[in-house]
Amino acid sequence: MLILAIMLAVLVAARLLGWPAWRGWAGVAALWLAAVAALVLAPGSGVAHLVGGDARVWVLGGGVVALLLGYRLLLRQLHRRAVPVPEAPQPSAQSGPLSDPELDRYARHIVLRELGGPGQAALRRARVLVVGAGGLGAPVCLYLAAAGVGRITVADDDHVGLSNLQRQVIFRSADDGRPKAEAARDAMLALNPHVEVAALNRRITDADAALIAEHDLVLDGTDSFAARRAVNAACVAAGVPLVAGAIAQWEGQVTIWDPRHGAPCMTCIFPEAPAPGLAPACAEAGVVGPLPGVIGSLMALEAIKLIARTGEPLRGRMLIFDGLYGENRLMKISRRADCPTCGSGHFRAG
Repeated sequence: MLILAIMLAVLVAARLLGWPAWRGWAGVAALWLAAVAALVLAPGSGVAHLVGGDARVWVLGGGVVALLLGYRLLLRQLHRRAVPVPEAPQPSAQSGPLSDPELDRYARHIVLRELGGPGQAALRRARVLVVGAGGLGAPVCLYLAAAGVGRITVADDDHVGLSNLQRQVIFRSADDGRPKAEAARDAMLALNPHVEVAALNRRITDADAALIAEHDLVLDGTDSFAARRAVNAACVAAGVPLVAGAIAQWEGQVTIWDPRHGAPCMTCIFPEAPAPGLAPACAEAGVVGPLPGVIGSLMALEAIKLIARTGEPLRGRMLIFDGLYGENRLMKISRRADCPTCGSGHFRAG
């Protein structure tokens, strides 16, 4: 019984520390192997006495657990390959004049000279895809829903973990273990019941141009170069603007990839993945909690400007924010004619 209690403690500790599930089960597997080895190789030893039971029972129990875990993994893979498509929103939900509750809710927008009633109506008609409901996606989702963006699809294949709550403010402790897309959808609808939100529990790949073409705008809050490159390629193929943000430790950046309107795409500026170790993920390098809120809020602001056609969006410019020293820099960036994604022979501006 002692060895079983230790196995349970390993799983609980892995969950509390925010480790990936495979690490906890790897620890359990190591303990199981040690127990079986003690019972088979040294049945009369003190270790075997401590383990207790029959080696055949331990092997059978381990096999049953392995089959259950394998079955669960198989179901998850089949679910991902199913590639669910969000339900088509009802076109009448966002048509017609604003209701009295909506007029009250969006009053601060409507009195803005650069936004006003026409801008709020454009937000209400907009169809936006948010890729990633993590650190950047959390403020993006909240602010777009609060702003009254009519139809929002949020795509993420991850689940909420306790280590997310330090910066992913859209989630609550009770969401631990839930699919991020579904938990984010529920939070957005609780904030604003006048918007439509669809949850997509999967990644967006470079084969999703048709899905992206159903939206007016995409916001990318993913946390790896490969994921960003795939989203960028799909947006270029669909001709849809992409508001992109990235964060690391104390710094972040925001820009708009939009070759259809003369701005570069991601591959123009970052043609190759960074060398190993130069751009570690947040789980490895760390990130200060409020930083995703700053960068995600800037992404939502750029989205509102694009939808309402007001101000000067960050097309052809990249804003770099240094939270440690409170500094901003604005860099001009340009398309490359030889870009393998949007250059001559690969993309035609519309």
